[in-house]
Amino acid sequence: MQRSRKKQSFFNTDGKMDITFLSLVLILLTIGLVMLFSASYAFSYENYGNSYRFIARQAVFAVAGVAFMLFVSTVNYHIYRKFAWIFYALIMGVLGFLLAVPPMLEGMDVKRWLVLGPINFQPSELAKFAVILLLSSLIAANYKLMEKFGFVAFLIGLIALPCVLIVLEPHLSATVLVFCLGIVLLICGGLAKRYIIGGIGIGVVGVAALIVTGAVGYASDRIQYWLNPWLDPSGKGFQTIQSLLAIGSGGIWGRGIGQSRQKHLWVPEPHNDFIFSIVCEELGLIGAMVIIILFCLLIWRGFTIAMKASDKFGSLMAIGLTFQVGLQALLNIWVVTNTIPNTGISLPFFSYGGTSLLILLAEMGIVLSISRSTNLEKT
Repeated sequence: MQRSRKKQSFFNTDGKMDITFLSLVLILLTIGLVMLFSASYAFSYENYGNSYRFIARQAVFAVAGVAFMLFVSTVNYHIYRKFAWIFYALIMGVLGFLLAVPPMLEGMDVKRWLVLGPINFQPSELAKFAVILLLSSLIAANYKLMEKFGFVAFLIGLIALPCVLIVLEPHLSATVLVFCLGIVLLICGGLAKRYIIGGIGIGVVGVAALIVTGAVGYASDRIQYWLNPWLDPSGKGFQTIQSLLAIGSGGIWGRGIGQSRQKHLWVPEPHNDFIFSIVCEELGLIGAMVIIILFCLLIWRGFTIAMKASDKFGSLMAIGLTFQVGLQALLNIWVVTNTIPNTGISLPFFSYGGTSLLILLAEMGIVLSISRSTNLEKT
């Protein structure tokens, strides 16, 4: 009975949070802030006359985000289950609203951004969490139905809805993330093997159909310039070429922090999606590998928390949130190194974006909350 009461309470501070996971988050965040300042100050000064514009804003969100993360880590994560359907419906409504109105961000021809006064953010960031939360809740409550076609089809429909809305913005990288998150949660939740290949096939065919019909026709251009960016070296292939030059010039040891040449108005907006190219130029192969290893350790620790979670809901939530960070980091690095087409995806803890950083740190706080319950069960 004591355990039941603790699950019903709003706060859970009896267990100790996982210090290893927290430390890895703070290390990545600190390195990310240092590299953001280094990558952004030339661009910031040239365009805004203030070298500190981006780092000052990001630092404020980072401090607020860490405080919020620590607060969220004390909140009983079972509370979120009560709002799973409400939150999912709200985010789907916002995504649908964006498609129905002209682009809110001036100068943009895509409908990814929601503008609320001085705050601009992409609702697709919250769509990832909405899918993780709802699927974790439904699978945990109905895991015995994972063999039933009707229930599995229902879950796939819940994944498909945000994918369709996001790909029509268009935002292909976020679509891939949501789809992969959903499939991973289905598999970890006990999806019958006969449904796995079929589900993946439906998703691939769906995205391909949207591309072929012209709904996301821009993707074909990106594939073309991915295969050969030199087809338009001063236009659509410019960013990729400059990124590869930055990575190559870094060598093994790098030029040193602050010594990048490509950030001086060569790599377009080096503080955003292509910040990892500046990391490679300044820190070299060794520094880049250290950062990749830190991401791998964070993923390992998150999965460890998931495996030792006190219930299926907590386990699936930790898996989903950890996998999101790992997959997003992997896709960003692949894009920057031209391993896959440019999809416009940020590097967690590094790329500029205050609201996205705040959301990310809040999600890490949920993983820490799950780790508290894990420790509580151990004692």
